[in-house]
Amino acid sequence: MADNSQKMSYHAGEAKGQAQEKASGMMDMANNAAQSTKETMQDAGQNVQAKAQGAVDAVKNATGMNK
Repeated sequence: MADNSQKMSYHAGEAKGQAQEKASGMMDMANNAAQSTKETMQDAGQNVQAKAQGAVDAVKNATGMNK
């Protein structure tokens, strides 16, 4: 009986370890996705800011306010 109990305990521990490893891998993937999204949004924000500044400069030039 003890032998069967030990096997069950061993397998339960194995399953727990595998589940923890899988969860860790999923967390790494989620962190990588979040970091990538953050970088993409920062780039998009910088592009929008640059285009807006270009539009402001164009209006100033067109109206003669940039002298």
